[in-house]
Amino acid sequence: MAIALSKLPNFDPRQVPVAGVDAHLPAVPPERLRPEALRQRFRAPPAWQPEVRHEPRFLDRALAEAAVLVPLVQRSAGLSVLLTERTANLSNHSGQIAFPGGRVDPGDVDVADAALREAEEEVDLRRTFVEVIGQLPQYTTGTQFIVTPVVALVREGFVLHPNPGEVACAFEVPLAFLMNPAHHRRHHFEWDGNVREWFSMPYVGPVQVDLAAGEAPPTPDSPVEHFIWGATAGMLRNFYRFLAA
Repeated sequence: MAIALSKLPNFDPRQVPVAGVDAHLPAVPPERLRPEALRQRFRAPPAWQPEVRHEPRFLDRALAEAAVLVPLVQRSAGLSVLLTERTANLSNHSGQIAFPGGRVDPGDVDVADAALREAEEEVDLRRTFVEVIGQLPQYTTGTQFIVTPVVALVREGFVLHPNPGEVACAFEVPLAFLMNPAHHRRHHFEWDGNVREWFSMPYVGPVQVDLAAGEAPPTPDSPVEHFIWGATAGMLRNFYRFLAA
């Protein structure tokens, strides 16, 4: 049975050399990163193609449907993306930066319902603060999840309570940072005769966000690097292609 790269002994994606940086590509214009512009783009999407759809298969098991919420928090300084760091004890994607999300359950109405439920279970992001505006193309992970990213606007005033069994911390990254390819790094890694390629988007920010109603994330004395890579970075890259088209 193949093993996920994150489970390999001594594998640290931060140590894999950078093969390239896409600074030659244009950033998404600021006017496209506003709430109403995003609503309109999903209502009338342009002709475009996702750049990343599949990861190399790492596990021999049946495909499972999953959904993640891509929460765009409406801050006074602009939209930011709410992300989580998964706890180290989880069986899938442990310790990685991720969107809130998980398997689609039989009781879920659709993938949007599953994404909203998972966000409530993982970080206590209540549905009353969330406005779903669209979906991105499905993304198949190497661990055999077919993931639908559900994009949503989140109004201020919520308070997060991360589930300690699943989430080590939650934090926000400015959407403008993630939609600028100058921050998109390419990596290549060869193992057991196979080559895996992925994006990373390292962001220096707070260790943890304990969001209080209406308050911006605090800035700690010692910021840390949040290493966004793999499936999360791949879906963000597709979001960039969608907005840049």
